[in-house]
Amino acid sequence: MTTVTTRSVAYPADGLTMVGHLALPAGADRRPAVLIGPEGTGLNDFQRGRADALADMGYVAFAFDIHGGRWFTDPEEMMARVMPLLADPDRMREIGHAALDVLRAEPRADPGRIAVIGYGTGGAIGLELGRDGADLRAIGTVNGLTTGRPGEAARIRCPVWAGVGSEDPIMPPAQRDAFAAEILAAGVDWRLVVYGGALHAFHHPPVNQRVRPGVGHHPVHARRAWSDVVGLLDECLPVAK
Repeated sequence: MTTVTTRSVAYPADGLTMVGHLALPAGADRRPAVLIGPEGTGLNDFQRGRADALADMGYVAFAFDIHGGRWFTDPEEMMARVMPLLADPDRMREIGHAALDVLRAEPRADPGRIAVIGYGTGGAIGLELGRDGADLRAIGTVNGLTTGRPGEAARIRCPVWAGVGSEDPIMPPAQRDAFAAEILAAGVDWRLVVYGGALHAFHHPPVNQRVRPGVGHHPVHARRAWSDVVGLLDECLPVAK
């Protein structure tokens, strides 16, 4: 494993003080960069570990915060904050752009070579950055197949990759179909992978928290989804060897 340097970064967004996790690869040169959006429960050590893993591959990686430093263990409390956020594209964009600004300001990050990878709510935020016309090389969303305001998907300027569990009741077939129809009509380069038998948040290992019905880990598909995310980055945002 190469030397990865990490630090917390506090920044304002959504009326809160967010605390993100920045991971830098070894060296002093500019590198392609990846913004990582967490699940609706918020930023925890697992998502921070995703940033560290990407930094080990050579990327500058920033796992952003969505709840002002909080990580929710109570699903009802989490939903009370997340549902109004998901219903407000402008708020999602504000949170996304604030994090994107942090990443672009990092001297090691190449501001012209940035991708967004998000999970659940973080994936929805990544899609809203694309719908807002952000300069991105790729958008990846796992379990965050949300649709946007009419016509705005045409502003997406990069390939979109999406992954979802076939048995996810939070992202059911009708939602997947609506997402696919929106992206297809916009003329975006897109892919959708449906992981057979997987529930919502299948990619996240169990933690000490109560979960909603329909949420569950699928270790085999979790590995496959991560491999697919890395493949998206290899294609759209390669790191010079």
